[in-house]
Order: sequence, then C-alpha cells, then structure tokens
Amino acid sequence: MPHPDQPKTRLGRQLAAGVPQKVVRDVWNRFRYGPGAPLSDERIYISPCDIKFAHRAVDRAYRRRESGMVVAGDWDQSREPLPETRAARVIHDHFVKGMSWAETGIVDYHLGKIAEKGISEGARTLEEIMARYEDLDRVYEDAQKTGTLRPRSELPGHLRREYEGIFFHIARDGEPLRTGGGRNRFAIARVLKLPKIPAQLGIIHPEAVRAGYLEQLRRP
Repeated sequence: MPHPDQPKTRLGRQLAAGVPQKVVRDVWNRFRYGPGAPLSDERIYISPCDIKFAHRAVDRAYRRRESGMVVAGDWDQSREPLPETRAARVIHDHFVKGMSWAETGIVDYHLGKIAEKGISEGARTLEEIMARYEDLDRVYEDAQKTGTLRPRSELPGHLRREYEGIFFHIARDGEPLRTGGGRNRFAIARVLKLPKIPAQLGIIHPEAVRAGYLEQLRRP
C-alpha cells in the first residue's frame, strides 16, 4: 500500500529516493569493482530463517538512500542478535494464534500514536490502519501459495529495482545484517519459513564485494 505521505509524481518519488545520486554511485562502483559491482536498490535474495543478526548503528544509521554504497571500516562488526520486534509478535499472534488485528493490540497502538502525533507510520485514520493490515493478509495468503514474497517490480507503486524491499546490509563475511524497512513482510516470511525471499541491498563492505558474496546473494 503506498505511503500516504510519499511524493505523488514519479519524479518526486525518484528525487525523494535519491535516484540521481544513486545513478552516479552505480557508475563509480562499476569503475572501482567492474561489471559485478553493487547496484543501488538492487535485488538480493536471503533465507529469512537463517538471519541471526541485526545491524546496530553506532556512528550513523544507513538508510535506503545509501543503498549500494560500498563502505569500509568496522561498521559491520556492530551487530546484535536479531531482536524480537513488535511487528514479529503481532504477525505471530495474528497468523499463528489466530487473533484478530485488534486483539493483537496493534490497532490501539496506532490509534494512540495518531491521537498523540496525528499520524502513525503513514496512517491518520482507523480506516487507513485497517487497510494496511488487510493488505498484509493478502501478502500472507499470496506468499503461502507461492512459497516466496513477490519482488517489488510486481507490486503497485514500484519505483525502481527492489527499492522499498526488505532491507539488509552485507558484512565483510557475507552475513546479511537486518536493518529498518519491511519488518512486517520479513516477519511473515519467517512465520511461513519461506526458503528465500527478495530483499533490497543496503550498504556492503568492500571485502564482501571482493570475496564474491554479492554474486551468491543475487541468486534466487
């Protein structure tokens, strides 16, 4: 479901996503690392149930605008065991325990945020909240049938490559480190124990590029 606050025109969305800077980054990466260089917003494939760590941002948090950036240093050593998130609990309660969305407490959570700030994760009304979670019902049903999640290119509002997909940074040892973005879909993938799902590349360590880990992650 499109975010209510995202720019309405395609050009506006491209600018908000940092596409012009990403095009320059892609050219520079290719110059440095050759034809197999990382691409901004590119699609990689991960095994959701094998993910063990999340990236713990210390100096800075890398966002979707930095997708495809090759970053040296020890940022990838700052990791923590994959946390139990609110999204994971809610998804489990709804799809495994059979609780309604309201019974999981997530509707009241968003209504409380709206009462406090006027908005909660893009939603401003109860109707917008329920539309979001009804959409997740459809995502679950589709994934259950197909055995995977659909890539962003097959979804409404697609912008480029795997932009807005489930977001991962890649450490020097090839370990995908979970970071923000796509938490509900990631939780659905883990509940269903899907073997592989598409994800959006975040930043990547140069040692991972040189070792060929990215090539492995590109395989469906």
